[in-house]
Amino acid sequence: MALKLFELVGTDAGRPFSPFCWRTRMALAHKGLTAESIPWRFTEKAAIAPHGSEKVPVMLDGDRTVVDSWAIANYLEDTYPDRPSLFGGAGGRATARFINAWGDIAIVGGIFPLIIADIPTNLAVEDAAYFRASREARFGKRLEEVMASRDQAVVGFRKSLEPLRQTFKAQPFIGGDAPDYADYIVFGGFQWARVVSPFSLLEETDSVHAWRERLLDAFGGLARRSPGYPV
Repeated sequence: MALKLFELVGTDAGRPFSPFCWRTRMALAHKGLTAESIPWRFTEKAAIAPHGSEKVPVMLDGDRTVVDSWAIANYLEDTYPDRPSLFGGAGGRATARFINAWGDIAIVGGIFPLIIADIPTNLAVEDAAYFRASREARFGKRLEEVMASRDQAVVGFRKSLEPLRQTFKAQPFIGGDAPDYADYIVFGGFQWARVVSPFSLLEETDSVHAWRERLLDAFGGLARRSPGYPV
């Protein structure tokens, strides 16, 4: 039975933009698997409520439901062991668990204030209103105020990526000679930003930029083919 994946989209159903859904998209491609994409929007919580979740990604594999990108990665690894490994063994899975937390905090958390006011421009009126109200309540200020200092804030974000640069001095991917799930965790955040915002997070001379380019081209250009800004 075919896999199905609920993915966050805005007004363009063919433009998925959740960083967590992109982790799953890349993991599926790594495994040589495909999933039917089910477009999902912020105000469509009723569509995934029967699957026990309020957020995406939600993956359906026959009568099985898997919620959360990390849980999905582990499910794919354990359920399809004959396909290329996402982790390369127990040690790689343990390391990826750390990268998953770091990716949530330093990458997704670091990028969010830099693009937050650009996101509603990709959404329908009702979804934009929901996003604005919920995120402004979280930050205690208007989205435009959160993003107002991004030209200065991005300098600090770029500095926070130094561990990646040190890694890329020795190898082309976080996973070594080829990408693995640790790469997809981090890449998901950059692909999210590329899809929703014209703001340049990385300088073209940055080795992190070169790494992102390699992953945009991975799996036949899967991520690059998805509509986005040329940043």
